[in-house]
Amino acid sequence: LDYDRCINDPYLEVLESMDNKKAQRYEAVKWVMVFAIGICTGLVGLFVDFFVRLFTHLKFRVVQSSVEECTEKGCLALSLLELLGFNLTFVFLASLLVLIQPVAAGSGIPEIKCYLNGVKVPGVVRLRTVVCKALGVLFSVAGGLFVGKEGPMIHSGAVVGAGLPQFQSISLRKIQFNFPYFRSDRDKRDFVSAGAAAGVAAAFGAPIGGTLFSLEEGSSFWNQGLTWKVLFCSMAATFTLNFFRSGIQFGSWGSFQLPGLLNFGEFKCSESDKKCHLWTAVDLGFFILMGIVGGLLGATFNCLNKRLAKYRMRNVHPKPKLVRVLESLLVSLTTTVVVFIASMVLGECRQISSTSHSGNDTLSLQGMSEDVNSSIKTFFCPNETYNDMATLFFNPQESAILQLFHQDGTFSPVTLSLFFLLYFLLSCWTYGISVPSGLFVPSLLCGAAFGRLVANLLKSYIGLDHIYSGTFALIGAAAFLGGVVRMTISLTVILIESTNEITYGLPIMITLMVAKWTGDFFNKGIYDIHVNLRGVPLLEWETEVEMDKLRASDIMEPNLTYVYPHTRIQSLVSILRTTVHHAFPVVTENRGNEREFMKGNQLISNNIKFKKSSILTRAGEQRKRSQSMKSYPSSELRNMCDEHITTEEPPEKEDLLQQMLERRYTPYPNLYPDQSPSEEWTMEERFRPLTFHGLILRSQLVTLLVRGVCYSESQSSASQPRLSHAEMLEDYPRYPDIHDLDLTLLNPRMIVDVTPYMNPSPFAVSPNTHVSQVFNLFRTMGLRHLPVVNAVGEIVGIITRHNLTHEFLQARLRQHYQTI
Repeated sequence: LDYDRCINDPYLEVLESMDNKKAQRYEAVKWVMVFAIGICTGLVGLFVDFFVRLFTHLKFRVVQSSVEECTEKGCLALSLLELLGFNLTFVFLASLLVLIQPVAAGSGIPEIKCYLNGVKVPGVVRLRTVVCKALGVLFSVAGGLFVGKEGPMIHSGAVVGAGLPQFQSISLRKIQFNFPYFRSDRDKRDFVSAGAAAGVAAAFGAPIGGTLFSLEEGSSFWNQGLTWKVLFCSMAATFTLNFFRSGIQFGSWGSFQLPGLLNFGEFKCSESDKKCHLWTAVDLGFFILMGIVGGLLGATFNCLNKRLAKYRMRNVHPKPKLVRVLESLLVSLTTTVVVFIASMVLGECRQISSTSHSGNDTLSLQGMSEDVNSSIKTFFCPNETYNDMATLFFNPQESAILQLFHQDGTFSPVTLSLFFLLYFLLSCWTYGISVPSGLFVPSLLCGAAFGRLVANLLKSYIGLDHIYSGTFALIGAAAFLGGVVRMTISLTVILIESTNEITYGLPIMITLMVAKWTGDFFNKGIYDIHVNLRGVPLLEWETEVEMDKLRASDIMEPNLTYVYPHTRIQSLVSILRTTVHHAFPVVTENRGNEREFMKGNQLISNNIKFKKSSILTRAGEQRKRSQSMKSYPSSELRNMCDEHITTEEPPEKEDLLQQMLERRYTPYPNLYPDQSPSEEWTMEERFRPLTFHGLILRSQLVTLLVRGVCYSESQSSASQPRLSHAEMLEDYPRYPDIHDLDLTLLNPRMIVDVTPYMNPSPFAVSPNTHVSQVFNLFRTMGLRHLPVVNAVGEIVGIITRHNLTHEFLQARLRQHYQTI
């Protein structure tokens, strides 16, 4: 993504016409767009939630009545077939949607993380993607797969953020609005940050957590104004979803009772139990141990999932697309059969009302939330008892999480162990198949079962009666989720906001830190693993300390493809068609015999004149500086200036220029003999000095060619047509491709003057700059190309994102050690 502004002549014209009133209008439109993104993201969440509830309720109602009937008649196979019919149909539909738009598969968080980091993933923020994502995730969740709808909400929010301010879509080409704002990657990426944060806020009812997620997981460039806008967008999403959900479910419009798609309920001890506390200082020791175990479990999960993903890349993805659908159906079939058999065979019958139970966290059923009460299942159990395994498996995942957080301590350790093991393996297998799928809820449910198991064991075998099982379930959920995704700041705040209990801040933070450190000892987080598997050049927050042994000259690309200020169309077309570079340095050559070169060749003459005009500008700047030094009060400086500057008239322009041009001329040492552009070139030709004047992007060059911006050799370059800033950006974000250009419409002998459209002042570094400084500049400013320019203004190489990836730097460091 081109996050850096291109300050060329058309842009300067826009700046000249800009005043305070226009700037305020632009800012006001930005705030309106951010508010609209928040509302639309909330509505997408509402749509997904409404239909997931509808389909899930329909499925479980039919299957549950069938199971109760068949228990007496002995036709349970029929109930299993009914459940399979529902699940396979829903999963088949979800897989078909992913076939339409493959980038809609998975959670979408790795792709959005790449986008915010500055890498454009094709199709990731298209309208078709969000439609397939939203419909696909409601079918995959309703189809009983162990996936969540929270991760895809983040992707959906990001797509809304990218598309809404553009007021156009490739899927709806006929609908065109003349909306002149936000026609750059810079603005688009800011809106994607806001949309991703709104997605988190809608999913968890956590606007501050959403803002921190966008900051922690993605954006390399951040400022105070953007933080404020992103928080506002998150708030808009949360309260839009809250308003409609509260109205639809409770009929109380305007009451704001349901903040997010995932609600953890209220954690509180029974009023009758005076000894009960949510957590004590003693419990912190157990929480740290749970964090360590959570980190180990998360690392195991990530390792298994990475192996599965590699297997899929080798054996599933190269085959026909139907194979991906069949894999999804196989996972669905296995999951459904396992859930059904485990619920029927492995569950234990537990007492519904345990008034005699001695646990301090015992809550009477009257005091429990309606959700927890209504979702217990009594399959194959006598009156006054319920099937604990079926209660966890035969409910939506959100209800199962509430059961583990708030149900009285009546899940047997065997049931919790089996449930954890089955859920762990099946959710690991499921993440990565060709359906839209989130990982937050399965991880939370897996971890909650682990935490509840720890609480049961501490109560039963160690006799710690003071502990509150709900807290241990929450800490277990945080430990496992932290071990899988390795998020810290944002996840802490998301969980605090979801529980609505600030006292949990310290234990959650400590648990997540320990889980992250433990997991990082073995491998990366799940999202980073999937980013690496896709081969995306993601830039971390900073480089390793030992990388500072390298300089910019060690990592730059020395073999440059460049253009001249005035270049023939045939040369430009040839360069654009034979390379895949997205930017080209604009240079002039330094030759000793320039006057002879200028004779009889208009093109070379124009290029040399351009170079001389830029040198003359520098000479003028030096003269001004000398005069300012002369007027300086210090007598020493004045004397020094008097020695160097005579009071005579300045020499003729040509003589001054000639003196400046006839400076030392020595070719650069051949540092990279194996990478020479051509074996026939002499040393001087390979590394001849090139004066650097600016950078021009591929998209700009193609736009100039398409619009016929050129002049003939017999004319002056002033006769070349001029394009405005709006005309240059008219085709954004899909600029024409050079291979689609009709060459018959172009005269190859015509000349293009690129100087008005290049960026004459890009960020640049010296060859001796340390890698950490290069990295910080590149990442913080969101750059795409970084020229390496020596002390006399000559370009010696260029650094791109590829040159700063961890693998490339490691390879260069090994070379550095070998040369030592």
